[in-house]
Amino acid sequence: MHKRAPTMVRVLTPLSYIAQRWTPSPRTVRRAALSAVVMSVLIIVTGGAVRLTGSGLGCDTWPKCTDDSLFATPEQGVHGAIEFGNRMLTYVLSAAVGWAIIAARSTKPWRRGLTRLGWVQFWVVVANAVMGGITVWMELNPWTVASHFLLANGLLTITTITWLRTREGDGAPRPRVPGPVRKLGWTLVGVSAVLLAAGTTVTGSGKHAGDSSDVPRMPFDFSTVAHVHAVSAWVVCALTLAMFFVLRVVDAPDDTRARARDLLLILLLQGAVGYVQYFTGVPEVLVGLHMLGSSLMWIAVLRLALSLRERPAVEPDVPARPGAALSATA
Repeated sequence: MHKRAPTMVRVLTPLSYIAQRWTPSPRTVRRAALSAVVMSVLIIVTGGAVRLTGSGLGCDTWPKCTDDSLFATPEQGVHGAIEFGNRMLTYVLSAAVGWAIIAARSTKPWRRGLTRLGWVQFWVVVANAVMGGITVWMELNPWTVASHFLLANGLLTITTITWLRTREGDGAPRPRVPGPVRKLGWTLVGVSAVLLAAGTTVTGSGKHAGDSSDVPRMPFDFSTVAHVHAVSAWVVCALTLAMFFVLRVVDAPDDTRARARDLLLILLLQGAVGYVQYFTGVPEVLVGLHMLGSSLMWIAVLRLALSLRERPAVEPDVPARPGAALSATA
Protein backbone atom coordinates (compact mmCIF):
# COMPACT_ATOMS: atom_id res chain seq x y z
CA MET A 1 0.00 0.00 0.00
CA HIS A 2 1.16 3.48 -0.82
CA LYS A 3 1.33 5.97 2.00
CA ARG A 4 -0.72 9.08 1.51
CA ALA A 5 1.43 12.13 0.85
CA PRO A 6 1.33 14.65 3.70
CA THR A 7 -0.71 17.76 2.99
CA MET A 8 0.20 21.31 3.92
CA VAL A 9 -2.23 22.92 6.35
CA ARG A 10 -2.56 26.68 6.08
CA VAL A 11 -2.35 28.35 9.47
CA LEU A 12 -4.18 31.67 9.68
CA THR A 13 -2.82 34.57 11.66
CA PRO A 14 -5.29 36.20 14.07
CA LEU A 15 -5.71 39.14 11.68
CA SER A 16 -6.38 36.83 8.74
CA TYR A 17 -8.85 34.84 10.83
CA ILE A 18 -10.80 38.00 11.70
CA ALA A 19 -10.63 39.25 8.10
CA GLN A 20 -12.21 36.03 6.85
CA ARG A 21 -15.21 36.51 9.13
CA TRP A 22 -15.74 40.27 9.21
CA THR A 23 -15.99 42.95 6.56
CA PRO A 24 -16.21 46.47 8.02
CA SER A 25 -18.12 49.18 6.22
CA PRO A 26 -16.14 52.12 4.82
CA ARG A 27 -17.63 54.25 7.59
CA THR A 28 -16.30 51.85 10.24
CA VAL A 29 -12.81 51.95 8.70
CA ARG A 30 -12.86 55.76 8.71
CA ARG A 31 -14.01 55.84 12.34
CA ALA A 32 -11.29 53.41 13.38
CA ALA A 33 -8.63 55.56 11.73
CA LEU A 34 -10.12 58.73 13.24
CA SER A 35 -10.05 57.20 16.74
CA ALA A 36 -6.27 56.82 16.39
CA VAL A 37 -6.01 60.50 15.38
CA VAL A 38 -8.06 61.60 18.39
CA MET A 39 -5.99 59.49 20.77
CA SER A 40 -2.76 60.83 19.26
CA VAL A 41 -3.90 64.38 20.01
CA LEU A 42 -5.03 63.37 23.50
CA ILE A 43 -1.69 61.73 24.34
CA ILE A 44 0.11 64.93 23.30
CA VAL A 45 -2.16 67.15 25.38
CA THR A 46 -2.07 64.91 28.46
CA GLY A 47 1.71 64.58 28.09
CA GLY A 48 1.82 68.36 28.25
CA ALA A 49 -0.37 68.27 31.34
CA VAL A 50 2.15 65.95 33.02
CA ARG A 51 4.89 68.49 32.40
CA LEU A 52 2.82 71.55 33.27
CA THR A 53 1.71 70.10 36.62
CA GLY A 54 5.28 69.18 37.56
CA SER A 55 4.44 65.46 37.44
CA GLY A 56 7.15 64.36 35.02
CA LEU A 57 8.89 62.35 37.72
CA GLY A 58 5.69 61.43 39.54
CA CYS A 59 6.65 57.82 38.81
CA ASP A 60 10.24 57.24 39.90
CA THR A 61 11.20 54.77 37.19
CA TRP A 62 10.00 52.94 34.07
CA PRO A 63 8.33 50.62 33.10
CA LYS A 64 7.22 50.31 36.74
CA CYS A 65 6.02 53.36 38.65
CA THR A 66 8.41 52.58 41.53
CA ASP A 67 11.09 49.95 42.02
CA ASP A 68 8.58 47.82 43.93
CA SER A 69 5.24 48.69 42.35
CA LEU A 70 3.82 48.74 38.84
CA PHE A 71 1.16 51.21 39.99
CA ALA A 72 1.33 54.65 41.58
CA THR A 73 1.41 54.55 45.38
CA PRO A 74 -0.34 56.88 47.85
CA GLU A 75 3.07 58.22 48.90
CA GLN A 76 3.59 59.63 45.39
CA GLY A 77 0.48 61.78 45.73
CA VAL A 78 -1.26 63.55 42.90
CA HIS A 79 1.90 63.80 40.77
CA GLY A 80 2.24 60.03 40.73
CA ALA A 81 -1.42 59.65 39.80
CA ILE A 82 -1.10 62.12 36.90
CA GLU A 83 2.06 60.50 35.50
CA PHE A 84 0.66 56.98 35.91
CA GLY A 85 -2.62 58.05 34.29
CA ASN A 86 -0.73 59.29 31.25
CA ARG A 87 1.09 55.97 31.02
CA MET A 88 -2.21 54.08 31.19
CA LEU A 89 -3.58 56.25 28.39
CA THR A 90 -0.92 54.71 26.14
CA TYR A 91 -2.87 51.43 26.35
CA VAL A 92 -6.01 53.19 25.13
CA LEU A 93 -3.97 54.65 22.28
CA SER A 94 -2.65 51.18 21.47
CA ALA A 95 -6.20 49.83 21.41
CA ALA A 96 -7.25 52.56 18.95
CA VAL A 97 -4.25 51.77 16.73
CA GLY A 98 -5.06 48.06 16.96
CA TRP A 99 -8.66 48.70 15.91
CA ALA A 100 -7.40 50.70 12.93
CA ILE A 101 -5.10 47.83 11.90
CA ILE A 102 -7.86 45.22 12.20
CA ALA A 103 -10.33 47.36 10.25
CA ALA A 104 -7.81 48.03 7.47
CA ARG A 105 -6.85 44.34 7.24
CA SER A 106 -10.50 43.26 7.07
CA THR A 107 -11.55 45.51 4.17
CA LYS A 108 -12.65 43.78 0.97
CA PRO A 109 -10.65 43.94 -1.19
CA TRP A 110 -7.74 44.09 1.23
CA ARG A 111 -6.09 47.53 1.27
CA ARG A 112 -2.49 46.64 1.97
CA GLY A 113 -1.35 50.27 2.06
CA LEU A 114 -3.74 51.10 4.90
CA THR A 115 -2.63 48.02 6.83
CA ARG A 116 1.03 49.00 6.48
CA LEU A 117 0.25 52.51 7.73
CA GLY A 118 -1.50 50.95 10.72
CA TRP A 119 1.59 48.89 11.57
CA VAL A 120 3.77 51.99 11.25
CA GLN A 121 1.53 53.59 13.89
CA PHE A 122 2.07 50.59 16.17
CA TRP A 123 5.86 50.75 15.95
CA VAL A 124 5.89 54.52 16.52
CA VAL A 125 3.80 53.99 19.67
CA VAL A 126 6.34 51.40 20.86
CA ALA A 127 9.27 53.70 20.06
CA ASN A 128 7.68 56.62 21.89
CA ALA A 129 6.91 54.50 24.93
CA VAL A 130 10.58 53.55 25.10
CA MET A 131 11.57 57.20 24.65
CA GLY A 132 9.23 58.09 27.51
CA GLY A 133 11.06 55.58 29.69
CA ILE A 134 14.43 57.01 28.67
CA THR A 135 13.12 60.48 29.54
CA VAL A 136 12.27 59.30 33.07
CA TRP A 137 15.60 57.49 33.46
CA MET A 138 17.44 60.66 32.40
CA GLU A 139 15.36 62.71 34.88
CA LEU A 140 13.59 64.87 32.27
CA ASN A 141 16.61 65.82 30.22
CA PRO A 142 15.16 68.54 27.91
CA TRP A 143 16.58 66.90 24.78
CA THR A 144 14.83 63.60 25.49
CA VAL A 145 11.64 65.51 26.38
CA ALA A 146 11.84 67.23 22.98
CA SER A 147 12.41 63.88 21.24
CA HIS A 148 9.41 62.43 23.10
CA PHE A 149 7.22 65.29 21.86
CA LEU A 150 8.46 65.06 18.27
CA LEU A 151 7.84 61.29 18.18
CA ALA A 152 4.30 61.95 19.41
CA ASN A 153 3.84 64.35 16.51
CA GLY A 154 5.31 61.72 14.20
CA LEU A 155 2.53 59.41 15.37
CA LEU A 156 -0.01 62.18 14.77
CA THR A 157 1.36 62.51 11.23
CA ILE A 158 0.90 58.81 10.43
CA THR A 159 -2.55 58.56 12.02
CA THR A 160 -3.73 61.64 10.13
CA ILE A 161 -2.40 60.34 6.81
CA THR A 162 -4.08 56.98 7.47
CA TRP A 163 -7.39 58.68 8.27
CA LEU A 164 -7.23 60.75 5.09
CA ARG A 165 -6.29 57.69 3.03
CA THR A 166 -9.45 55.90 4.21
CA ARG A 167 -11.40 58.52 2.24
CA GLU A 168 -9.45 57.82 -0.95
CA GLY A 169 -8.85 54.92 -3.29
CA ASP A 170 -5.61 53.12 -4.00
CA GLY A 171 -5.05 54.43 -7.51
CA ALA A 172 -2.07 56.50 -8.58
CA PRO A 173 -2.14 60.10 -7.25
CA ARG A 174 -3.53 62.68 -9.67
CA PRO A 175 -2.92 66.43 -9.20
CA ARG A 176 -5.88 68.70 -8.56
CA VAL A 177 -3.94 71.97 -8.83
CA PRO A 178 -0.96 73.16 -10.93
CA GLY A 179 2.57 72.05 -10.02
CA PRO A 180 3.75 75.36 -8.48
CA VAL A 181 0.77 75.33 -6.12
CA ARG A 182 1.61 71.79 -4.99
CA LYS A 183 5.21 72.89 -4.33
CA LEU A 184 3.89 75.77 -2.25
CA GLY A 185 1.79 73.29 -0.28
CA TRP A 186 4.74 71.04 0.52
CA THR A 187 6.85 74.08 1.41
CA LEU A 188 4.14 74.93 3.92
CA VAL A 189 4.41 71.41 5.35
CA GLY A 190 8.19 71.74 5.73
CA VAL A 191 8.08 75.15 7.40
CA SER A 192 5.31 73.97 9.74
CA ALA A 193 7.51 71.03 10.78
CA VAL A 194 10.30 73.51 11.54
CA LEU A 195 7.82 75.52 13.61
CA LEU A 196 6.96 72.45 15.70
CA ALA A 197 10.65 71.67 16.22
CA ALA A 198 11.37 75.29 17.19
CA GLY A 199 8.60 75.05 19.77
CA THR A 200 10.55 72.33 21.60
CA THR A 201 13.43 74.77 22.17
CA VAL A 202 11.00 77.23 23.74
CA THR A 203 9.74 74.46 26.01
CA GLY A 204 13.24 73.19 26.74
CA SER A 205 14.53 76.60 27.81
CA GLY A 206 11.37 77.80 29.57
CA LYS A 207 10.26 77.51 33.16
CA HIS A 208 7.96 74.47 32.83
CA ALA A 209 10.59 71.77 33.30
CA GLY A 210 8.14 69.05 34.25
CA ASP A 211 9.15 68.59 37.87
CA SER A 212 9.63 70.71 40.97
CA SER A 213 13.23 69.51 41.39
CA ASP A 214 16.27 71.06 39.72
CA VAL A 215 15.82 69.87 36.12
CA PRO A 216 18.42 71.03 33.55
CA ARG A 217 17.25 73.29 30.74
CA MET A 218 18.45 73.82 27.17
CA PRO A 219 21.32 76.35 26.95
CA PHE A 220 19.28 78.96 25.08
CA ASP A 221 17.95 82.35 26.07
CA PHE A 222 14.19 81.98 26.45
CA SER A 223 13.34 85.35 24.87
CA THR A 224 15.56 84.66 21.87
CA VAL A 225 14.13 81.23 21.07
CA ALA A 226 10.60 82.56 21.67
CA HIS A 227 11.20 85.26 19.05
CA VAL A 228 12.64 82.69 16.60
CA HIS A 229 9.56 80.56 17.18
CA ALA A 230 7.33 83.59 16.55
CA VAL A 231 9.14 84.40 13.29
CA SER A 232 8.63 80.79 12.14
CA ALA A 233 4.93 81.13 12.96
CA TRP A 234 4.68 84.32 10.91
CA VAL A 235 6.31 82.56 7.94
CA VAL A 236 3.75 79.75 8.21
CA CYS A 237 0.97 82.36 8.35
CA ALA A 238 2.35 84.14 5.27
CA LEU A 239 2.55 80.89 3.30
CA THR A 240 -0.96 79.93 4.35
CA LEU A 241 -2.30 83.34 3.33
CA ALA A 242 -0.54 83.01 -0.04
CA MET A 243 -2.04 79.54 -0.47
CA PHE A 244 -5.48 80.87 0.47
CA PHE A 245 -5.44 83.41 -2.38
CA VAL A 246 -3.57 81.26 -4.93
CA LEU A 247 -6.13 78.49 -4.62
CA ARG A 248 -8.82 80.98 -5.61
CA VAL A 249 -6.81 82.27 -8.55
CA VAL A 250 -6.34 78.76 -9.97
CA ASP A 251 -9.97 77.85 -9.22
CA ALA A 252 -9.03 74.93 -6.96
CA PRO A 253 -11.73 72.51 -5.75
CA ASP A 254 -14.02 73.82 -3.02
CA ASP A 255 -12.83 71.34 -0.38
CA THR A 256 -9.19 72.35 -0.89
CA ARG A 257 -10.02 76.04 -0.51
CA ALA A 258 -12.03 75.25 2.62
CA ARG A 259 -9.04 73.47 4.15
CA ALA A 260 -6.84 76.50 3.48
CA ARG A 261 -9.44 78.68 5.21
CA ASP A 262 -9.60 76.32 8.20
CA LEU A 263 -5.82 76.34 8.56
CA LEU A 264 -5.73 80.13 8.43
CA LEU A 265 -8.31 80.40 11.23
CA ILE A 266 -6.44 77.89 13.40
CA LEU A 267 -3.19 79.80 12.90
CA LEU A 268 -4.80 83.09 13.90
CA LEU A 269 -6.17 81.56 17.11
CA GLN A 270 -2.89 79.77 17.81
CA GLY A 271 -0.92 82.98 17.32
CA ALA A 272 -3.23 84.89 19.66
CA VAL A 273 -2.79 82.25 22.39
CA GLY A 274 0.98 82.24 21.85
CA TYR A 275 1.39 85.98 22.26
CA VAL A 276 -0.96 86.16 25.26
CA GLN A 277 0.91 83.37 27.07
CA TYR A 278 4.27 85.03 26.38
CA PHE A 279 3.20 88.43 27.76
CA THR A 280 1.39 86.93 30.77
CA GLY A 281 4.30 84.87 32.09
CA VAL A 282 3.53 81.58 30.33
CA PRO A 283 0.61 80.35 32.50
CA GLU A 284 0.02 76.61 32.48
CA VAL A 285 -3.54 76.73 31.07
CA LEU A 286 -2.52 78.78 28.04
CA VAL A 287 0.51 76.56 27.41
CA GLY A 288 -1.82 73.56 27.37
CA LEU A 289 -4.15 75.29 24.90
CA HIS A 290 -1.13 76.17 22.77
CA MET A 291 -0.10 72.51 22.65
CA LEU A 292 -3.61 71.51 21.59
CA GLY A 293 -3.50 74.23 18.94
CA SER A 294 -0.19 72.93 17.60
CA SER A 295 -1.73 69.49 17.06
CA LEU A 296 -4.78 70.93 15.33
CA MET A 297 -2.53 73.12 13.18
CA TRP A 298 -0.44 70.14 12.07
CA ILE A 299 -3.55 68.13 11.18
CA ALA A 300 -4.88 71.08 9.16
CA VAL A 301 -1.55 71.45 7.32
CA LEU A 302 -1.54 67.77 6.36
CA ARG A 303 -5.18 67.87 5.26
CA LEU A 304 -4.47 70.85 3.02
CA ALA A 305 -1.34 69.31 1.48
CA LEU A 306 -3.00 65.96 0.76
CA SER A 307 -6.08 67.64 -0.74
CA LEU A 308 -3.88 69.03 -3.53
CA ARG A 309 -4.02 65.60 -5.16
CA GLU A 310 -6.53 62.78 -5.35
CA ARG A 311 -6.29 59.00 -5.46
CA PRO A 312 -9.17 57.30 -7.27
CA ALA A 313 -10.36 53.82 -6.47
CA VAL A 314 -8.74 51.02 -8.46
CA GLU A 315 -11.30 49.36 -10.68
CA PRO A 316 -11.05 45.55 -10.55
CA ASP A 317 -10.34 43.77 -13.80
CA VAL A 318 -13.58 42.26 -15.13
CA PRO A 319 -13.05 39.14 -17.26
CA ALA A 320 -14.57 39.28 -20.70
CA ARG A 321 -17.65 37.19 -21.35
CA PRO A 322 -17.25 34.12 -23.58
CA GLY A 323 -17.62 35.08 -27.19
CA ALA A 324 -17.28 38.82 -26.48
CA ALA A 325 -14.19 39.14 -28.66
CA LEU A 326 -15.95 37.36 -31.59
CA SER A 327 -18.96 39.62 -31.24
CA ALA A 328 -16.75 42.71 -31.24
CA THR A 329 -14.96 41.47 -34.38
CA ALA A 330 -18.22 40.76 -36.13
